[in-house]
Amino acid sequence: MSADLWAPLPESFATSRKHLHQIAFFAISPARYDGVERMGLSPTISGFGTPEFSGKVARVEGDLLVMEKDGNVATQGITTVRSAAEFFLGNYREVWFENFHDPLTPIDPDEMLSVHADDSTLIGEWFSFGFSVLNNLRGSGAPDDDVSEAQIWPEHFDAATELGSADAGRRASYGASPGDPGVAEPYLYVAPWGEFDKSDPYWNGSSFSGSILTHGELIRADDPESKAYGFLRAGYERLH
Repeated sequence: MSADLWAPLPESFATSRKHLHQIAFFAISPARYDGVERMGLSPTISGFGTPEFSGKVARVEGDLLVMEKDGNVATQGITTVRSAAEFFLGNYREVWFENFHDPLTPIDPDEMLSVHADDSTLIGEWFSFGFSVLNNLRGSGAPDDDVSEAQIWPEHFDAATELGSADAGRRASYGASPGDPGVAEPYLYVAPWGEFDKSDPYWNGSSFSGSILTHGELIRADDPESKAYGFLRAGYERLH
């Protein structure tokens, strides 16, 4: 499956995103964490999921849950968060990691979820786009930059990396979110860890301290990837 990333978002997108976030946080990431004590996710075929761990890959493909293990593939339709957790983990746990700064608030684990296959595919395409732009940024910094791995964080459900020295006040998170309660549409962001010049109109974030570039703005660009990279690079250069 593929999706037109640069078309207007369908009306079902926000609900699908909200429910996929629940699956990512309460079913897929804890499956990886239980296996190898890592929780980051990656874009996958028509969705997102874990990198390979202990011979397994847990992922969402469209409106299906998929578990690959030792060459075998099991699938199950998306119904509830509890069912997804049982499919990947064997049980549902509201708390599976104690040290989240802001863990995702759970919905009723027995609530029926509404996930459209095209929305899931679109989110996978957005994350793939985000990883491409973030990895370009990661490779273009200063030699002494402290650069983290790009991954999808389950609590925020966004792809992110960090660059720059925290001691020098230059470190920031750079990311690609599919949207959240503060920004309804997918967006790129730069979120400095320290002080910055808030009088600079580049720093336009309202729901957090930083800057955003929205999906709607990228749709209107002749070259969305170049515009996206330019936006992230502009934040990096301001902090350096």
